[in-house]
Amino acid sequence: MPVTPRPLAALAVLGLIAAHTPVSAAERRERVEKLISEMTLEEKAGQLNFVSIVPVLEPAYEDVTRRIAEGSVGGLFNVYGAEQTRTLQEIAVTKTRLKIPMILAMDVIHGYRTVFPTPLAQAASWDMAAIENAERVATVESTAAGVNMIFTPMLDVSRDPRWGRVVEGAGESPWLGARIGEARVRGIQGADLKKPDNAASCVKHFGANGAVEGGRDYSAQDLSTRALKSVYLPPFEAASRAGVRCFMAAFNATDGRPTITNRHLLTDVLRGEWGFTGVVTSDFQAIKELPEHGTAADLGDSARQSLVAGADLDMESRAYVKEVPELVKAGRLDIAVVDEAVRRVLTLKDDLGLFEDPYRGASAAREKREIFTDAQKAAAQDMAEKSFVLLKNEGVLPFAPDVKRVALIGPLGDAGADTLGPWAARGEPNEVVTLRQGLERRLGPDGEVLATHGGAVENSTDEEIAAAVETARRSQAVVLAVGERFNQSGESAARSELGLPGHQEKLVRAVLAAGKPTVVVVFAGRPLALSSLAERAPAILYAWQPGTMGGPALARLLMGDVAPKGRLPMSFPSAVGQIPIHHDALPTGRPAETPIKPFTTGYGDSTYAALYPFGYGLTYTSFTFGPPKLDRERLAKGENAAVSVAVRNNGRRDGEAVVQLYLRPRLAEVSQPMRALRGFARVALKAGETKTVELPVTEADFSYWKTETAFGATPGPIDVMTGPDAANVQTTTLTYAP
Repeated sequence: MPVTPRPLAALAVLGLIAAHTPVSAAERRERVEKLISEMTLEEKAGQLNFVSIVPVLEPAYEDVTRRIAEGSVGGLFNVYGAEQTRTLQEIAVTKTRLKIPMILAMDVIHGYRTVFPTPLAQAASWDMAAIENAERVATVESTAAGVNMIFTPMLDVSRDPRWGRVVEGAGESPWLGARIGEARVRGIQGADLKKPDNAASCVKHFGANGAVEGGRDYSAQDLSTRALKSVYLPPFEAASRAGVRCFMAAFNATDGRPTITNRHLLTDVLRGEWGFTGVVTSDFQAIKELPEHGTAADLGDSARQSLVAGADLDMESRAYVKEVPELVKAGRLDIAVVDEAVRRVLTLKDDLGLFEDPYRGASAAREKREIFTDAQKAAAQDMAEKSFVLLKNEGVLPFAPDVKRVALIGPLGDAGADTLGPWAARGEPNEVVTLRQGLERRLGPDGEVLATHGGAVENSTDEEIAAAVETARRSQAVVLAVGERFNQSGESAARSELGLPGHQEKLVRAVLAAGKPTVVVVFAGRPLALSSLAERAPAILYAWQPGTMGGPALARLLMGDVAPKGRLPMSFPSAVGQIPIHHDALPTGRPAETPIKPFTTGYGDSTYAALYPFGYGLTYTSFTFGPPKLDRERLAKGENAAVSVAVRNNGRRDGEAVVQLYLRPRLAEVSQPMRALRGFARVALKAGETKTVELPVTEADFSYWKTETAFGATPGPIDVMTGPDAANVQTTTLTYAP
């Protein structure tokens, strides 16, 4: 039977809480060491055992509670609600011999109950303050329900949109990913981890889970150390500098050694080079899967390798709790290795304030007060409005003020779950304000939304398409809502083709032929290959999967109440065969040329260029970007330069431009990307206004890994490029002369 939580006052009597008595750092260290000295081997292994509370994975709830009571569980994940978290936590702090509280974790990827746009969509905002605030809202809601660790952000640099998990990340740029990682860690952990509305952030998946082969989950490319350090590790290093308290090791093996047993990454780099002192956890059953990699003989060997490499917590493999005591007794594992892992876990629990208040103030009353508030829903709508990317607009948007009869056609116009997207935590599809509802609210009683689905995402009949065309003919303007279902992106959702699923392309062509002003709104978790659509549609708006308040956000944008602000965090391919495609590709001795020439790196049957480049995004006005101007021609060691760009708003509507800075050392010891993002600035411009934007350039911005251990800059010319996106830049030259 479930245990009824005792009041906090009762626990204080037991000596478990000293709510008003500050504990010094020395006293806290002493408390941790005392606990370690009192533990049995089995209790130490239990502290390293991280198990799921998801019913489908557990044969019985009572089995979990029994194992907690016997001291063989150090943490639970995917917990549900304050009542459950308090019940389970009380077992740990009253029934176990040493009364040690548990870590209670959850995958809160883009919101808890108030669901924000997916992380890739948030990255499209290029707005660090809004991203940080989204995490703040998610953390306040999560902690009200008793969660004290959140498995986010995912900082995998992603260059292959066939991989479904690109939806969880920040896109293709290591630099942008690093800035987003810092913002998200700040939003989750705050300035004081002990505060009950902050949580420990666990970044994932260290170190190169995004380096997939063929877009498939759990695969890996064979990467050099330089590629790791140049491309895949910078966001994780930035998160470490931001004070993140947990790293989750990747499933894959980038050098033939699964990351969970890669001591170089988990100990030499993470703890040695970066000074990380927090906890490292495996991913789900990763330790148990090592024999499948062919690098461990059995579960005991898997546990020994992982713990020695630096993995403190075993997520769901039950390898540590089963094998560690016997490994130590048999002399195959040094007890000091076990103690150090336990020390890190207990220190994190102490830093979270769990020894003072195991529940951290979670309660049903706090849930009711702090979850799904009007302010939180407003923040989700604001984030959605900032994430949409206008890809094409031939005079269709915004709709004219006299548009009152709008046809909403497509399978995703009124789909709550698909608007939420994957990994929606406790989000409720029936609480989503869909695009249909958003348009109905915005048009009001004098307007009309003529809605028809035109078929399902996967299939449409001729009759359904014919009905959609007839609906379009009766309207003043058409919104075509097409794209992916929520479960067609995310983990275990790789796709070999990236066109619109099912018969949606056929639906789009038929409706466009009706000749009405039409915008295609694409809901998707990843970049799709949209060349055919781009040829035919007069307007394309990329809505991603915008979350709980996606509908009103889209309606406001379509009607011109707000203007599009998003910029692409990933390149959109012209064809799947171009993948991987990204702005910071390395040069070649035979670069692609237009028109196509033989014996170059281009394609004989297609363009080499992205359909929509990294950083691209239109709005309801247009801008002219002047050439970059440097405040100095030469840069000595230790100095900084500044590059200025004049930007003019050419239209009759106010707007916001995003000036992007790309750099390339023209001379280097090892080949460097043709252009790499190193900065950006937003500038608000009234109609007809011109402003000058200034961006800093530092030596670190054009430094690179010369060898596995040497990081620095090479004297010589540096190409300094600025513009609205990665494919449309103007260049000047800065000479680095140390």
